[in-house]
Amino acid sequence: MKIRFAATAAIALTALLTLSGCANAETESGQSPDPSPTDSVSIADANNADVMFTAMMIPHHEQAVEMADMVLEKDGIDERVITLAQEIKAAQGPEIELMNAWLEDWGLDMADDMGGMDHGDGMMSGSDMSELDAANGDDASRLFLEQMIVHHEGAIEMAETEIDEGQNADAVALAQKIIDAQAAEITIMQDIISSL
Repeated sequence: MKIRFAATAAIALTALLTLSGCANAETESGQSPDPSPTDSVSIADANNADVMFTAMMIPHHEQAVEMADMVLEKDGIDERVITLAQEIKAAQGPEIELMNAWLEDWGLDMADDMGGMDHGDGMMSGSDMSELDAANGDDASRLFLEQMIVHHEGAIEMAETEIDEGQNADAVALAQKIIDAQAAEITIMQDIISSL
């Protein structure tokens, strides 16, 4: 999985550098591209950190939504966990669509190739997901919370890197939004765990 992630990261960086080189060549030749007024972001607005953050955060969010779906389909789940899972889906679903649109605007389509992240990014393994899928009642509530805390911590680390290294204003703003929302949710989840 780490090899796949590293290879995909290299592809992302190569794609960005290639596109940046094309943009620089056009500028040097005196031909200025004429972006559509509907373009929200151009490749010139995004650096390597922006591309990596966006391409990595999409599958990260997708897994969070999958985890929320799992727990929402179960019986006997704590009502506070149900509310939290619904809120996670409501927040992260639109963010996935937004980030996919950015990659498309930047001429990149790598979201499907970025799923090989390891636990360092807070991603759950296949066995983690199977364990959550098999759990019921309070056990499922507790396991969901424990796993989602780790998941959120990984997202916060990725977002902090984007704030430090990114240059795209929209991507940096999303990173700050992720930090604020998920740090608050971690506190809520810790409180729920302590009372289960």
